[in-house]
Amino acid sequence: MNAIDVTERLDFACALARRAGQRALGYAADIGALDVRSKGVQDMATEADDAVERLVRDAVEATYPDDGFLGEESCELFRPDASRGTWVVDPIDGTQPFICCLSTWCVSLSWFAEGRVRLGVIYDPNRDELFSAALDQGATLNGQAMRASSATGLDQGLVGIGHSNRVTTDDTLDPMRRLLDANGMFHRCGSGALTLAHVAAGRLIGYYEPHMNAWDAIAGDLLVREAGGRTNEPVRDVNDLLTGAPMLAAAPAVWPALQSIIKGSA
Repeated sequence: MNAIDVTERLDFACALARRAGQRALGYAADIGALDVRSKGVQDMATEADDAVERLVRDAVEATYPDDGFLGEESCELFRPDASRGTWVVDPIDGTQPFICCLSTWCVSLSWFAEGRVRLGVIYDPNRDELFSAALDQGATLNGQAMRASSATGLDQGLVGIGHSNRVTTDDTLDPMRRLLDANGMFHRCGSGALTLAHVAAGRLIGYYEPHMNAWDAIAGDLLVREAGGRTNEPVRDVNDLLTGAPMLAAAPAVWPALQSIIKGSA
């Protein structure tokens, strides 16, 4: 993999994430006028999701026409092609908070090539925070290096928890119960991508979701690892991009305890 290619793509992704976030903010200013549709239980989409994804797709196709593209709102069109890199995009992660006029949503972009996530960018337009990382090059927040938390125990911070209708309630509640029994505390904001960015920035000590789609997970997964944290690295093959997987991330010293909590062996 050419280092220059990755650097150019990272710069492109950072600028594009900002453009996409500002477009989404424009829609957020008039939420009541948006067309909203349901994709399932607690799984919503709006015309803003569609418009922002089109903006990103058009920019990628214009700049990197030979790259693949996987977007949440058009995932049925994706055809895995291991011979080229693939952009993986969630135009608005946290659509339910977005619809409810809450600020816990973001734009998530990543580039997957040769079996690895090569770059990841998460932009929170409400706080104008840009989290970015490239493989083996570290992670930054608004251009400044960031590090995962130095916490050494589950009682020293908050652990983000995610849930979706793709799993049972017990899949989420059993680990939460064990976390609380271990003197930990959970946090949920409605955006898994943004929560992973906060783990990378050291604001949270960990994150767990029983099943997470690639477009929600892999940018944040890279951010955490490049910030010195640990993850289960859920996507290791281009075919994994469509299946989703459990997502576990943590500050390095907290990883063993959180891993035991999730496995039920604590």
